[in-house]
Amino acid sequence: MSQAEKLRVGVIGGGYIGTTVGRLFEQDPRSTVTALADLSQETRRTAGETLYVGDGSQYEDYREMLDAESLDAVLVGTPHTLHYEMVTAALDRDLHVFCDKPLTTDLGEARDLADRAESSDQVLMVGYQRHLNPAFQTARERWEGDLSPDFLSAEITQNWISRFEGTWRTDPDLSGGGNLYDTGSHLIDAVLWTTGLVPEEVSAEMVFADEEGRVDQRAILTVEFADGAHGTISVHSDAPCVREHIHIWDREGAVYLEGRQWEERELEEIESDSTTVIPFIDRSKQRNKAEAFVNCVETGERPPATARDALAVTALTEAAYEAARSGERVAVELE
Repeated sequence: MSQAEKLRVGVIGGGYIGTTVGRLFEQDPRSTVTALADLSQETRRTAGETLYVGDGSQYEDYREMLDAESLDAVLVGTPHTLHYEMVTAALDRDLHVFCDKPLTTDLGEARDLADRAESSDQVLMVGYQRHLNPAFQTARERWEGDLSPDFLSAEITQNWISRFEGTWRTDPDLSGGGNLYDTGSHLIDAVLWTTGLVPEEVSAEMVFADEEGRVDQRAILTVEFADGAHGTISVHSDAPCVREHIHIWDREGAVYLEGRQWEERELEEIESDSTTVIPFIDRSKQRNKAEAFVNCVETGERPPATARDALAVTALTEAAYEAARSGERVAVELE
């Protein structure tokens, strides 16, 4: 494939997501990163070296990049509260968009992007990687028929507060909140997407790290789902390391998804007689985020993680913050 035929990607945000996912686009023979935007000159310099973007295609203002460069798609890897304006600007220019999670931290904005994505020819894919993980894909297949979950518990621990103190992730004006909107967003998405459950109401208890009560460092959600299922989702930010445990029960037994740090998650099935079965998981065909995104652009297939999926995460997250502050059970407004 010639350079001219490759999907031309502009990166907005030269930090961790911009460089790691940007490198995946560079490694895919069907795409290439051709431009970069970031407010910081030093970040532009280092990200430009990583992504092979020269000074002439580096921009302080992402809008200038969108207008000056010949692009097919953009990667949005900026702080959470900036996503909406950047995704909208790209879609307004008929560009495909890969946006890191969460898609937005505002429910109205999430609804707008979900509706727009479903009426557009442009691909809008969200960076929830569980949708590409064979363990979660295998677990999800269990409930694609008549069987449905009855109850669940999901927990993730991390040294989030100490690791990100003083960064944009602990600035709610940029992050939208605390850990529930950061690592916790992956956990909420994993629960909703894997089970297919629809959240209806939530109560929540939170411990906040700031005096204003905006940056949660511990969040415990009790969720009531449609059709009577229920569960708890817990995010702990002052643990020494990362551990994830998702246990989902139905009338025939349970599915356990567990793992440490950011390694591959392990899957176990618990039978009704307490027998443990470890199903075979074929990881050889696992796609990365860039590969999946380019496939969607080329074939028109539905993105693995859609704006509608992201809307459900934002709706539950926003309801949980309201519930924690009010002390009352809050409806999850998906529509």
